[in-house]
Amino acid sequence: MKFSIGDQILIKRTGEKGIVCGFIGNDMLEVEVSGTSFPVYTDEVEHPYLTWFTQKKKQPTTTHPEPKQFPIEPQKKKENRLSRGIYLSFMPIFIHDAMEDIVSELKVYLINETPYSIHLSYDVKSGLSTPFSHQGKLHPFGHLFLHSLPYESMNDLPKFNWQLSNATTLTDKIEMGTLRIRPQKLFEQINQLLVKNEATFSYLLLSEFSPSEKKQAGQTPLQKIVPEFKKRKEQKKISLADLPRYELDLHIEKLLPNHKGMNNATIMQLQLSTFQRTLDLAISHHQHKMIVIHGVGSGALRDAIHNILKQTSEVEMFRNEYMGRYGFGATEIVFKK
Repeated sequence: MKFSIGDQILIKRTGEKGIVCGFIGNDMLEVEVSGTSFPVYTDEVEHPYLTWFTQKKKQPTTTHPEPKQFPIEPQKKKENRLSRGIYLSFMPIFIHDAMEDIVSELKVYLINETPYSIHLSYDVKSGLSTPFSHQGKLHPFGHLFLHSLPYESMNDLPKFNWQLSNATTLTDKIEMGTLRIRPQKLFEQINQLLVKNEATFSYLLLSEFSPSEKKQAGQTPLQKIVPEFKKRKEQKKISLADLPRYELDLHIEKLLPNHKGMNNATIMQLQLSTFQRTLDLAISHHQHKMIVIHGVGSGALRDAIHNILKQTSEVEMFRNEYMGRYGFGATEIVFKK
């Protein structure tokens, strides 16, 4: 079905009317509904006049008396959509400058590709400022435009902080994290969009929600070995018989070779629990230094480790700088004497 900018459209799933604002690739449109712009697939909308021609006209009652009972039309089976997770999506906006197109800003969207309504809390932090924050609710398989961000501000490595909870059932855990995109990675993502002729690139925030502790009575043996991360003050005393480690690799394949079936939240929980225990061992054995290898990735694990170190009084300083053996994927910790 062909559309033009300015065409009125009807969203099939909700029945809402809107206007076509622009085109995103070959199979997506940018539409505006009640003052809000967001992307939709072309097969999810239709022209409103189609409903006018498909409605059946009522027959005159004078020539054809009404039947005592109208036939019941069988309900159409709803199309089952696969749950693909929750994403933070970025749409580069290009402007023509002299001889080339350059990116002026990034539009940020939250994409809920799950059959659940979700509560969300989101903010962006750049240095000491918070350019944007939002709290609200998003329906199943819904897209939400959050805000625009100047492209040059991405050089400051802003933090995209998110917190999600399942609004359909209150028995699942609240999930949270932080996304940071390095300038080199952002440049690569935009180049790939131009090569593939696509409009957006996305980062998976959450594949599925995890059940809360109260609902985990039937845990598997694998889940039982992953304790809930707690603050160091609440943990049991560490035996001095344990040997300290001067280098800790937190890649999940190093901690648990057979980790298939574990979601991201459980993996990070195991990594933080292992780090906290090794940190306590280093302090109790009066180590001077320790290296923790966390990788680069989205930066969520690194930021969580740095938050723990900031709250640990025995830490003199720590740094995440380029090191020949680890690149930017490790943090060096120096303890107080």
